[in-house]
Amino acid sequence: MDDNLVVPEPVPAHRIAMYDMDRTITRAGTYSGFLMHVVRRRQQWRMLLTPLVGLAGVAYSLRLIDRSRLKAINLRLLVGPRFRRDEIAPLAESYADQVIARGLHSAALEQLEADRAAGYRVLLATASFHLYVDAIARRLGIADVLATRLDEPDGADHVHARLSGDNCYGDAKFARISDWMTVNEITRDDAHIRAYSDHVSDHPMLHFADEAVATTPSRGLKRLAPQMGWTVVDWRAAKRR
Repeated sequence: MDDNLVVPEPVPAHRIAMYDMDRTITRAGTYSGFLMHVVRRRQQWRMLLTPLVGLAGVAYSLRLIDRSRLKAINLRLLVGPRFRRDEIAPLAESYADQVIARGLHSAALEQLEADRAAGYRVLLATASFHLYVDAIARRLGIADVLATRLDEPDGADHVHARLSGDNCYGDAKFARISDWMTVNEITRDDAHIRAYSDHVSDHPMLHFADEAVATTPSRGLKRLAPQMGWTVVDWRAAKRR
């Protein structure tokens, strides 16, 4: 056998580009914005409950409640303990229109298109609620979505203000990604993975990727990324150029 023979690297069967959403693709968080969008258009009297929302935030900062409980409390206060699907769906759509119109990093959209052009399957993985994330994803042309689920009993016409399963955040998000790969019969050895996130909580997803990109990173991720050899980009700066 010729010792100088170069054996080509095997081409992976799958190319996956995993994106966080809030402050990665979007310029700001979407959860609070969605709640305020709904309360202003649906039951404005619930604005009177915003001091209780503030108290829930204090309880979270003191670690008296976790992030999942905080999200459920805020949803219950500003939207209601349960609400009709057909009443909330139009508000989710109008909020998605608002986010698309003026809430995205233009550089993130350019990267999405570049990944698609390079043959990557885009997966959106976010802690925000499916309730409105699905509407945003449709407008971005993203079919594969992992997001936080709410309790939506089969056949019922109401959604309940409580989480169904874990908040899709940190390790729980990575577990959902692993399950998604299994369902789609994608093995790690047969995939090339890119991952994009702004927040250090996505360390499991970024560490899993072949190419990890810290996008307009939070303080914690900005410190961690150079230690891990991850690319750092500022998509706010890209917008100004």
